[in-house]
Amino acid sequence: MRKPAEAPVAGAAIADRAAGDARGLRRRAVADLRRSMVLTAARSAFFELGLEGASLREIAKRAGYTPGAIYSYFASKEEVYGALLRESLERLNGFVNAAVAEVSAGSGAAARARAARQIVRGKAAAFFDFYRENPRDLDLGFYLFHGMQPRGLTPALNEALNARLRDALAPTRDGLVALGLTSADAQAEVTALFAHIVGLLLLSHTGRIRMFRQASAALFARYVDTLIARAAPRRASTPARP
Repeated sequence: MRKPAEAPVAGAAIADRAAGDARGLRRRAVADLRRSMVLTAARSAFFELGLEGASLREIAKRAGYTPGAIYSYFASKEEVYGALLRESLERLNGFVNAAVAEVSAGSGAAARARAARQIVRGKAAAFFDFYRENPRDLDLGFYLFHGMQPRGLTPALNEALNARLRDALAPTRDGLVALGLTSADAQAEVTALFAHIVGLLLLSHTGRIRMFRQASAALFARYVDTLIARAAPRRASTPARP
């Protein structure tokens, strides 16, 4: 006889949970928005003042908050920097992963080699183009390096960020392996490729490349062509097994 009275109670409980969930979503949305505003302010402060010149007080001022409010989201400006760099590396990986969505169809050694060349060219070009089109992201990646030693980041965070950078280069490495390089040789070549990309972009962003009357994109394409040529012949020269 009491069951009809219980239905409204159950309905009220469901409504309360739904209202609580809605409030939680709103709170998270507000927190995400405020965090985003802090990161936007930090990005401008770092770019204008550098890591050493920027402070949490300056970041808070640009975000429209008190310094104390910033601590609700980040414990230090180095932690803010780490969040910015993590976001940058996620965008880099997304850009690289979206490149060369389709490769040449077909079967056999020739088709596989053609697909591997496409992967190397496409993935390496995506890595290069991301930083060429977003020079501030390249600057961001070097703010904490003085005397070739990372500063301000915990070892765990530094390794996590480095791992995401390696992830963005991994498809190029895998393509080189598919062309015939050993894993060790492919890793060495990708390291050299990374150094080449950074050097070209620094010359390009600073305008120094003009003294050589060269274009960074053309030099990069030439380097990748040479890299593929170095990798592919090793496969062809491998003695056939009896």
